[in-house]
Amino acid sequence: MKDKLKELREIRAEALKGGGQKRVDSQHKKGKLTARERIELLLDEGSFEEIDLFVRHQSHDFDLDKQRYYTDGVITGTGKIEGRTVCVFSQDFTILGGSLAEYYAKKICKVMDLAMKIGVPVIGINDSGGARIQEGVVSLGGYADIFLRNTLSSGVIPQISAIVGPCAGGAVYSPAITDFIFMVDKVSYMFVTGPNVVKTVTHEEVTFDDLGGAKTHAIKSGVSHFTADNEVQCYQDIRKLMSYIPLNNIDSAPFREYEKEEKDLEFLNTFIPENPNKPYDVKEVIEALIDEDSFFEVHKEYAENLVVGFGRVKGRSVGIVANQPLVLAGVLDLNSSIKGARFVRFCDAFNIPLLVLEDVPGFLPGTDQEWRGVIRHGAKLLYAFCEATVPKVTVILRKAYGGAYDVMNSKHVRGDINLAWPSAEIAVMGAQGAAEIIFKKEIDAAEDKVAALKEKVDEFTDKFANPYLAAERGFIDDIIEPKDTRKKLIYYFEILENKVDTNPKKKHGNIPL
Repeated sequence: MKDKLKELREIRAEALKGGGQKRVDSQHKKGKLTARERIELLLDEGSFEEIDLFVRHQSHDFDLDKQRYYTDGVITGTGKIEGRTVCVFSQDFTILGGSLAEYYAKKICKVMDLAMKIGVPVIGINDSGGARIQEGVVSLGGYADIFLRNTLSSGVIPQISAIVGPCAGGAVYSPAITDFIFMVDKVSYMFVTGPNVVKTVTHEEVTFDDLGGAKTHAIKSGVSHFTADNEVQCYQDIRKLMSYIPLNNIDSAPFREYEKEEKDLEFLNTFIPENPNKPYDVKEVIEALIDEDSFFEVHKEYAENLVVGFGRVKGRSVGIVANQPLVLAGVLDLNSSIKGARFVRFCDAFNIPLLVLEDVPGFLPGTDQEWRGVIRHGAKLLYAFCEATVPKVTVILRKAYGGAYDVMNSKHVRGDINLAWPSAEIAVMGAQGAAEIIFKKEIDAAEDKVAALKEKVDEFTDKFANPYLAAERGFIDDIIEPKDTRKKLIYYFEILENKVDTNPKKKHGNIPL
């Protein structure tokens, strides 16, 4: 037995070396961590239990039989984040460039299957040169096996992807199916085809960073949800995200005791500008209404006219969707609709209540929006709110115009509690546009058309630009003083905690993708 134990320890020690010290040093020189260092930063200290340490590929072509490293280029196993179990895989670039092949894929599939069995999230750390070309179609099949599991796991367990190196070709589609993608500035790259292929096919010259870097996907494409300045911050951010979300679709989100003295929110009573066209930062409202320092924004740099993220209300995790008057006056458009819909559906899938803060003058007009399908994309956000059965509370801060009023979790789409501030304006359109249509004849006939228009705008504003007509019809449950909003939210999220709502029995809906 002594000899067998010695052999085990020697093999284990060999496996822990990865691709060898030279390749480890090369990884460090690039400013990147190794697969094992990444796991150590992500998980609670000493909690990682590895699976399939001794796996090696079984290929012999192209001299692969001379490069049979243990782990085959991916580290898999289980561990804990703040005491809660997660499954994890971390691609090891020091072994054959982290290239995916048959047994590599089997390892990832195995840990994903385990995550589904025990109902815990999967966190994938991606740093790979792509498919292992020497194994041919077997590598492609491995990707497809992973894609299938990503899809079947969607909405059952949270799936999180960290891109901390190259992720190209077919490899990008696994992270794309997952719930959240984290990237690191100047380190991460995602693209279907690289700069050289782009140049050959389209004659465009583009750098790796401009084509598929962290900033590109955070700002332009919306592919990534979080951008970190370095790898350490990336894993800290993943740990922070985990503090808001449940382990699976029948679990509850973590509850954090909040014992701080309640904030004085008197300033909210005068926060909304008297001029209805003057912007303000809705993030100040968010910070006021939720627990101190609990806001964790998602998609921060993408479609900034809509703010989404997680926060806590008296310790309860909530998803927040808010129009941002500072950007495009808070209108909804293609990208913000997609951003909001994706976030709402995640929260609904994982039992996270929704708080909606509304100040929306409508959908962005123009040929660009119409030709690119604002109807179809706007319908995604509408569909998501209609479909959601989690507790949903809306507060109308100022404008709620046109179809956007309906879309932003109105009472008509099963909003549970809909509140309004006295500054709320609920109407088909803004006062000036409405007056120009309704009173067109009177204005045209007037000697002083400017004065006549102003008179009619004031008349329309007095009659319709307020929340009282909607409240008379029960479309608004209460009109409240802004300073009391947090107190109301604490109460309503508490009583809605055991809310039960269902959708008709069906295989699945057909969201307008």
